[in-house]
Amino acid sequence: MVGEVIDVVSEPVDTARLTGCGPLTPMRPATDAVPLRQQVFDAVRAHGRVSRAEAARLLGVSPASVTAATTELIAAGVVEEIEAPRDGDTGRGRPPVALAVRPDAGYVAGVKMANAFHTAVILDFAGGLVAEASIPAPDHRIAPDALLDEAARLLDVALDRAGLDRSVLLGVGLGLPGFIDSAHGLVHWSPIMTVEGFALRDAAARHLGLPVHLDNDANLVTLAELWFGDGRGVSNFAVVTIEHGIGMGLVLNNRLFRGSRGIGTELGHTKVQLDGALCRCGQRGCLEAYVADYALVREASTALDWSPLDGIAPAVLLEQLYAEAKAGNKAARSIFRRAGRYLAVGIANVINLFDPDVVILSGERMRYDYLYADEVMAELESAAIRADRPVPRVEIHAWGDLIWARGAAALALAEATPDRLTATLEAAT
Repeated sequence: MVGEVIDVVSEPVDTARLTGCGPLTPMRPATDAVPLRQQVFDAVRAHGRVSRAEAARLLGVSPASVTAATTELIAAGVVEEIEAPRDGDTGRGRPPVALAVRPDAGYVAGVKMANAFHTAVILDFAGGLVAEASIPAPDHRIAPDALLDEAARLLDVALDRAGLDRSVLLGVGLGLPGFIDSAHGLVHWSPIMTVEGFALRDAAARHLGLPVHLDNDANLVTLAELWFGDGRGVSNFAVVTIEHGIGMGLVLNNRLFRGSRGIGTELGHTKVQLDGALCRCGQRGCLEAYVADYALVREASTALDWSPLDGIAPAVLLEQLYAEAKAGNKAARSIFRRAGRYLAVGIANVINLFDPDVVILSGERMRYDYLYADEVMAELESAAIRADRPVPRVEIHAWGDLIWARGAAALALAEATPDRLTATLEAAT
């Protein structure tokens, strides 16, 4: 069997202060190039609170080295000592001491621009959720200037709820659907923008007056899993998102894989049918053209004789289609069954290519359980290579809209941390 299918239906509980955020498993050998003080800081933030001895054990270095690094971090105001819980506490003697990140050492924002709702969150330096906000999105493509105006308005709403000024932010993570070159800050194409090949990162930085880090929305939900979700405890995993399109994010050795041009892992645009259905990217036969919202709407219009001219909104039509399937309508069930089979093939290909520890299915459309019904999972298992262990487990996460923005904030936090540590340490010395 494909490991168990686990449903998760609520937002992650915000306990970063106690449980930490970020990858729990060490990254080897890449950490060798990271200064020890940042390795110590990352270990403290990942575990929430940790003793010096435990940090030394986790990093495989001497306790003296950790003590020297933590002395610098405490002097810089980014780490503090807190009282640690005792095992079998008798109340005698000096209380045990643990290290924790100072939440007020800095703040970042995550902004996710989308088809239906734009969302934003503010996180503190420990990864704790400070505030959140959401505003409706236009139901059509908009120009970059209009997009940035909406991003700025949303950011200000979130900051107002946090009681913070824009000037305190160390950076902003910005995400949107489409083909995004994160390294160069380019939007090659997006279904929510009228312009292609646009340098959105630099334009956003000028518009907001802050450092901006740009990425594809599927990568952002993957970062959210890596920093706050089940991806924290594994080194290699894939996230497949099913919303208005099909996205994918891939983590290898605790590091997000983007490809040489920043547009790797575009699972939705892998081809499953030669000269097949038209995809919104302009090509034919893409996986997305058989599984995404607009694909199901197209099939419903044909199989159930629902005309687009009837004026039914796509979201309403999808709900009607799902209700028809649940009521026993064979045509409606066959639409979801066909989409599920294509999805199974796509996920099996991911497993065969990358051999992840776990595959996480995420996004609003995971409410449609026909897409991961038992027969679909069985088909996935039959298409995936089995060698010395079972096929990786598949988990279903329906976090909600804010998870995308939290991933954007994680991107900003990851990018801002080295500069923040360097600046504060230089100031302290």
